[in-house]
Amino acid sequence: MLQAVARRTVTGVNASALRSLSTWASVVQGPPDPILGITEAFKADKDPRKINLGVGAYRDEHGKPYVLQSVKKAEEAIAAQNPDKEYLGITGLPEFTSRAALLAYGADSDPLTRGAISVTQSISGTGALRIGGTFLARHYPHAKAIYLPTPTWGNHIPLFRDSGLEVRSYRYFNKDTIGLDFEGLKADLLAAPEHAVVLLHACAHNPTGIDPTPEQWATISDIVKERKLFPFFDMAYQGFASGNIARDAFAVRHFVAQGHQVAVAQSFAKNMGLYGERTGAFSLTVADPEEKARVDSQLKIIIRPMYSNPPAHGARIASQILGDATLYAHWETEVKGMADRIISMREKIYSILTHDLKTPGTWDHIKNQIGMFSYTGLKPDQTKALAEKAHIYMTSEGRISMAGLNGGNVEYFAESVDSAVRGKL
Repeated sequence: MLQAVARRTVTGVNASALRSLSTWASVVQGPPDPILGITEAFKADKDPRKINLGVGAYRDEHGKPYVLQSVKKAEEAIAAQNPDKEYLGITGLPEFTSRAALLAYGADSDPLTRGAISVTQSISGTGALRIGGTFLARHYPHAKAIYLPTPTWGNHIPLFRDSGLEVRSYRYFNKDTIGLDFEGLKADLLAAPEHAVVLLHACAHNPTGIDPTPEQWATISDIVKERKLFPFFDMAYQGFASGNIARDAFAVRHFVAQGHQVAVAQSFAKNMGLYGERTGAFSLTVADPEEKARVDSQLKIIIRPMYSNPPAHGARIASQILGDATLYAHWETEVKGMADRIISMREKIYSILTHDLKTPGTWDHIKNQIGMFSYTGLKPDQTKALAEKAHIYMTSEGRISMAGLNGGNVEYFAESVDSAVRGKL
C-alpha cells in the first residue's frame, strides 16, 4: 500500500516541481555553438544545391573528407611494426615531439641545436594552447594578461580564460579595407604593458585569412622586443596555408632568430588531415638543457591530472611521415596540392565576381587572403539571404571555409554572392 501511495504521489507532482528538486535545477541553458549551428541547418536543408562553408575541415574536389595517401602509407608501415597499446609517457611519443619541434623551428634553429626547446605532445592544437595557457598562468613571472587579435578563433577566448589568464585584445582586421589593420595593431601592442603575453597566428589567420607580410612580421618582432612582450604562436596550418613548410613557419623562425623566447602550439589536424586523431605539440624555447628539464617537469605536472597522457596512433602516423624521407616528400606534395586547390578556388571566385559578373565592390581581398578561411566582406543581412534563398551556409559576419568550395559549386556560389550584393535574393 505504501508503494502505491508513493507512486501516486510521484505521478501527481508536475514536471516543473520535479525539476526544482533536482541538484542541477539552477544550471542554465548555454548558447549554441555558432559553427555547429550552421552545420545543423545545412544538414536539415534538402536542397541539392546546398553548400556548407562553416566547417573548418578540408574537403576534396568532390566535397568529401580526404585522407592523405601519405597517412595511409604511414599506417601500413605502423601496422607492420605490430605496435602494442601501452600508455605513452606523460609528454607523449619522444620521436614525434622531437620531429614536430624540427618541423616548427627548422634544422638551423639555435635553441634546437642546443637542446633548449621543451616540447610535449598535446591533444591537437587546442590542447597545446590550453597547456601553454596554464603553464603561463602558473609560471610566467610577469603580467597575467594575454592579448588576442580582433577577431580571433572563437575558442581562444574561453580557452585562455579557463587557463587563468586575463584576456585582452589588439586590433587586427580593418572592416573598411577588408585587410590588416597594421597601424591599429602596432599602436595596441606599443600600448600594451611590458611583459604581457601576445598571441600571434603564425600563418593563415583564423578567421580572416589575412597575414602580415614578412616585413610587417619584422616590425611586429621589433615592437614585441621593445615592449618586452612574450610571443605565443598558434601554428595550426603550417604547410597548409601556402603549400610551403618553411614559408608558413617564417614568423616563428624569425622571432627565434631575433632572440625572442617563444611558445608555440602546433596542430597536425589540417596539414596531415589527422582531425580525429587529435595530434599536436606545445613547445617553449628555454635558456639551456638544465632549464629545459625544470620546464619539462612542470609541464608534466600540468598534464598528469588533466588527461594523464596523450593518444598514440596519431603521433605514430605523424612521426612516421616526418621521420621517413620518402614519406615526407610524398606528404609535402600532398600538402601543396591541398593548398593549391584552395588557392585556385580563391582565384576562381575573384575572377567570376570581378570580370564575369562585375559584382559591385572590390574583391581583391579574396585572392590576397591565405589559408582555409576568408572574410568575404558580406554583411549579416546578405549571409542570411544566402542561407534562406540560396542554401549557402556561412557565419553571420561572412567568414567562409574555402575548403567547402569546388569545381562543382564555385560558380553557383559566386553567382549567389553577386545576387546577394545586388539585393536580388
